[in-house]
Amino acid sequence: MVETAGGGPGDGTAEVLDRPLPDGVRRRVVQIVSDGFGGLTVTELPAQLRQYARFAPNRRAKFAGNAMAAALETDALFRQRIGEKFREAQQELAGALDSGSPPPAADPLDVAAAAYVLRPAGWVKLVTAAGEEAQRADAERADEESRAELERLREELAQARDHTRAETERLRGELESAKREAESLHRKLRSALSDVKRGEAALRKAQREADAVRAEAQAQVSAAESESRRLKARLGEAEAALEATRRAVREGRSVEDMRVRLLLDTLLDATQGLRRELALPPVSVRPAETVDAVEPGRMTPKDIAARALSENDPAILDQLLALPQAHLVVDGYNVTKTGYPQMPLEKQRLRLLGQLSALAAQTGAEVTCVFDGAELAAPVLLAPPRGVRVLFSKPGVTADELIRQLVRAEPPGRPVIVASTDREVADGVARAGARPVPSAVLLKRLS
Repeated sequence: MVETAGGGPGDGTAEVLDRPLPDGVRRRVVQIVSDGFGGLTVTELPAQLRQYARFAPNRRAKFAGNAMAAALETDALFRQRIGEKFREAQQELAGALDSGSPPPAADPLDVAAAAYVLRPAGWVKLVTAAGEEAQRADAERADEESRAELERLREELAQARDHTRAETERLRGELESAKREAESLHRKLRSALSDVKRGEAALRKAQREADAVRAEAQAQVSAAESESRRLKARLGEAEAALEATRRAVREGRSVEDMRVRLLLDTLLDATQGLRRELALPPVSVRPAETVDAVEPGRMTPKDIAARALSENDPAILDQLLALPQAHLVVDGYNVTKTGYPQMPLEKQRLRLLGQLSALAAQTGAEVTCVFDGAELAAPVLLAPPRGVRVLFSKPGVTADELIRQLVRAEPPGRPVIVASTDREVADGVARAGARPVPSAVLLKRLS
């Protein structure tokens, strides 16, 4: 009589399976372990399987299948406990395996899995036979599927041949029709190409004529624009003159009267300055005054020679501003960008105007500071300092042009000093009778 699992030497525990466990048998073994797993306490389980004690059977078989198969193979006590649970659940199959005669109607995979768990005598043969039977069944099933697939492919091949034959006849007919249509299209294409070439020749001729007309029209437009700009400039000058005339009429005097009066004041101041410079006596010359000598406070030839100053000497600006009715016109941004270009424009203006106000208070000269209006992003809120006239050029007019207008507005003979490093500005005001001074000289004088 064969002993049960875990028994004496008559059982099959000493037998060894010399090949891998077939997949179908392995799945049935895992299912048997999973079913018997729930009937064991945590202490009866191997340490590596205790974490799966609370899992449902299906979830346990899914996540702990490899661990349960390994424990069943290596842990004889765990295998014995699972076998006991299986005997309780499948007494008929377990008894048949113990007697050495498995039920003929039983599934070979179930018989092999039960034999693998219970390990009766000859269990290796049962597992091997089940694997071979499963492989044979798979081979037969694959053979049946292959034969069915072959028949299906044969039918599809026959249908494809019939379809190909019909499609070939149809395509042959379409090809003949396409050839005839292509010949007709070739004839039409040759005719169309001839028409296109004639059209291209006519188009090139029309383009040349259009280019000539366009060039002539462009020249006429350019001439008209030049004439329009010239007329607009003259109109602007006329409007400016008209406005100045109206303003002078409103003030009760004309521009010429103002220029003559200013020139007269200049001549009077110059006459007084010349009298002071030459120290002319208020009466006729006395005989004693004809004697050549140096009087106290009078200049000697050495003093006169020392009065020659360099063009870059700030003292020359003081001499010019000391002239009667002197008018200093300052190119604002030219001076500030020469002296302190790193500062924002607003701070440049404030610094320069503050220094010019002090200069006007010291010298008593008329001071006008001109800024380029194109530099403004918005209207400037600025209170002009005492003694300094602040002007911004209008849109379309540069500060250089505004400076030249200021110089031309002065009467001939009045001393006008223009502070700018711009060579074009300096040459222009010099031709108008003004005295140009470099910006660096004014900066030195202000500092």
